[in-house]
Amino acid sequence: MKAIAYFSEIKVPASAIDELNHVNNVIYLEWVQQISAEHWQKTIPEELRKQMFWVVLNHNISYKNPAFEGEVLILKTWVKEMKGAKSVRKVEIKRKNDDKIIVEAETLWCLIDAKTKRPKRISTEITQAFSKEN
Repeated sequence: MKAIAYFSEIKVPASAIDELNHVNNVIYLEWVQQISAEHWQKTIPEELRKQMFWVVLNHNISYKNPAFEGEVLILKTWVKEMKGAKSVRKVEIKRKNDDKIIVEAETLWCLIDAKTKRPKRISTEITQAFSKEN
């Protein structure tokens, strides 16, 4: 099985810029969470999403290059692995005009049952929705 990537594009707003005149590191974390949520919402039907939600166990982010106001960035995410109640998701942020990697992130998520608020095993239906045959 091969992961299905999801893409989004963002133009860096002035509000993302810090005192060093580049995107603040905290903003990248917001974008990592934003594209992860978008991918989930676009891939899994609403009725199924109502039965569960994800919580972050940890984020690992590598900052490779700075990004600046007005630049267009391409956000790419995919699910690297799903096992038990946990999922490893990758996010890559590149600058559109030169294809330079700005940020690489890996997040460990845990699926939670909406009723019990306890970890929930990831079903085959969800696993298959984020991957395709080679």
